[in-house]
Amino acid sequence: MTTDIWDPGVYRRYAAERQRPFFDLVGRVAAENPEYVVDLGCGTGELTATLCRRWPGAAVHGIDSSPAMLAKAPPGPTFEVGDIREWRPPRPVDVIVSNAVLQWVPGHRDLLRRWVGYLAGDGWLAFQVPGNFDAPSHVLIRELCRTKWRAELGDLVREAPVGTPEEYLDLLAGAGCAVDAWETTYLHVLQGEDAVLNWVKGTALRPMLDRLPPGRREEFLADCARVLGEAYPRKPYGTPFPFRRIFVVAHR
Repeated sequence: MTTDIWDPGVYRRYAAERQRPFFDLVGRVAAENPEYVVDLGCGTGELTATLCRRWPGAAVHGIDSSPAMLAKAPPGPTFEVGDIREWRPPRPVDVIVSNAVLQWVPGHRDLLRRWVGYLAGDGWLAFQVPGNFDAPSHVLIRELCRTKWRAELGDLVREAPVGTPEEYLDLLAGAGCAVDAWETTYLHVLQGEDAVLNWVKGTALRPMLDRLPPGRREEFLADCARVLGEAYPRKPYGTPFPFRRIFVVAHR
């Protein structure tokens, strides 16, 4: 993700649904009195600020590659614009959190091994990634990019950029950690017209929308709305949207 393609307003549209996995993840981190906590890929920083309340004695620092996201960051933690692939902490870290970021990072398994090396002796590494790349919301968009939109978007197709809970368990246990790995499928009920399209506009579609000029962008969104509307029909109470996520908490 080398360009600032993130729209904080679009991303926040379903803030409650996006925040819940963060709290489910951090709730399994049993650090009692950490001194230094880092949120890698912190986005707009609202969730980073909750870490200050969770561990009031800690210095909490957030890093994100998007200036637009960090422009919305609240007071409390310190923040910086940076590439998490190049991050080097100034001292050992008691808790590293990374929420819904590593799916954007090719080769992140090697990065995880490096992060374990940055932990203090009793340190914790906790991350969460989407695990729904085989869901219709992603399969149908990939198919559009391979067919009608191949000339403009075909090179952006990504196959399952994350591993399984078992793979992460094996990787981090091999790095000397005690590992708790699990998966959860949330059944969100999204409100409004084209609800699933509006969800993926804040995440999976960002590289495609950044690539296309305005006129072509609207045509692409219309194609996405059509196929997603068929796959996820709207009900009287909203649009049911199953979303699988993978969680890993490693204790050094």
